[in-house]
Amino acid sequence: MAFSSLTRRGFAALTAALLATSLPVAAETPPGVLVVGQIAEPQSLDPHAVTAVNDFRILMNVYDGLVRYAPGTLEVEPALATGWEISEDGRTYTFTLREAVRFHDGSRFDADAVVFNFERMLKEDHPYHHTGPFPLSFFFGAVQSVEAVDAGTVRFTLNEPYAPFLSNLAYPTGLIVSPAAVMQHGADYGRNPSGTGPFRLAEWKANESVVVTRNEDYWDGTAATEAVVFRPISDANTRVAEMLSGGIDLMVEVPPVALSQFAAPAFRIVEQAGPHVWFLILNAKEGPFADKRVRQAANYAINKEALVNDVLEGTATVAAGPTPPAFSWAYDDGLKPYPHDPDRARALIAEAGAEGAELTFYVTEGGSGMLDPVAMGTAIQADLAAVGFDVKIETYEWNTFLGQVNPGLEGKADMAEMAWMTNDPDTLPFLALRTEAWPDKGGFNSGYYSNPQVDALLEAARASTDQAERARLYREMQAIVQDDAPWVFVANWKQNAVASDRVEGFTLEPSFFLLLKSVVKN
Repeated sequence: MAFSSLTRRGFAALTAALLATSLPVAAETPPGVLVVGQIAEPQSLDPHAVTAVNDFRILMNVYDGLVRYAPGTLEVEPALATGWEISEDGRTYTFTLREAVRFHDGSRFDADAVVFNFERMLKEDHPYHHTGPFPLSFFFGAVQSVEAVDAGTVRFTLNEPYAPFLSNLAYPTGLIVSPAAVMQHGADYGRNPSGTGPFRLAEWKANESVVVTRNEDYWDGTAATEAVVFRPISDANTRVAEMLSGGIDLMVEVPPVALSQFAAPAFRIVEQAGPHVWFLILNAKEGPFADKRVRQAANYAINKEALVNDVLEGTATVAAGPTPPAFSWAYDDGLKPYPHDPDRARALIAEAGAEGAELTFYVTEGGSGMLDPVAMGTAIQADLAAVGFDVKIETYEWNTFLGQVNPGLEGKADMAEMAWMTNDPDTLPFLALRTEAWPDKGGFNSGYYSNPQVDALLEAARASTDQAERARLYREMQAIVQDDAPWVFVANWKQNAVASDRVEGFTLEPSFFLLLKSVVKN
């Protein structure tokens, strides 16, 4: 049965069958329909309006950017742009665009469409800027102007040299949306997406499924799978049960304790290291963690080796600082993680007069790269209690959690779990550690950390066109941040997924994106 030939009634019946937990779903699903277990309901299908990898996993199959990461790497290659030229001063990027590409709604992709996308994000007076918010427009803050030279050529002028620009264009925030669809749907565009990617939206049932079908006119060859059904299953145990029973064909972020259940020939476990860091945001503005000694104490108190080996079953390594080791050229491999030293922690707490301090700790049920967050949070609570803290956990569903944490912890909490998967050593510290990235300034520095030295190093590193100089600046930044301890540096994760034996051609990417164009579902 060809998915694309289903009538609307037949399509609805198929979707209902996929969602019926009392039925053997694999038997009900025709070949060519891939069912993916997601960790949460997407916030939006507007790539400019979201921040979570959970959402990116859908978006990267619906949209294209001007550039993309080459398979298996974080190196940039052409996509909607066939090539580009960079001026000698590093401030002008001129892209030649692919011809005869159309959005899913039939409208034309051209230079005007590119201009619309970036001006929509960056110009407050743009007529469709109100369709945001655009929380990662920071990625393109260096863009001074974007202009259509002609239909097939677009030019970006930056206000200063900005080394991560191409890499940021390959990130989901750089995906190109249909101007016609934005004009038609306005603030509801996120529920009515139109890109140029290998799949197009067929249906979105809130808290049940997002269904995408193959784009038969895709410029880079049609997808091997006729349709993908993304099912939000926030509870990890339920997701595992669905995978074991055949209710889903593929799941990401397998709980480490469940990996052994998929050792049978009917399943294939896939792992891939990438630029990930799992950390605890500490409220450096108010409360006990406003004192650096108490922040350092938290780093000494938490037994990160035990978390990695016992809770995460060896699927991660202990983090030494804010930069993931996947960025080998910029990573300071001489930086050692805080050792587990409860006595040192107690001494620092006593020195700061913070004995018995009460802490509110935000934990999420599950979310982008959050690494068994409830179990992790409970173990962390016990470690902090062992050195004299009184820790109260508040647990939230992922999107609610983001709504609590991203606006800042002031007046609400002392600490919160967080994980980032990034595309460049600039991204995470620039968006989450600079003074100008405090939430009231539009960034993600939810703990209000501020150090002028760190600010200056990050500004200099992103402006340098010399990679060796950038590396030196990032390593200096890492040492300062580790000592200041605005976070508890916990783990660098090796992402994982499990696929059924009916799935062929599936791999994981260092970018942590879920690319399904070449996947075959038998």
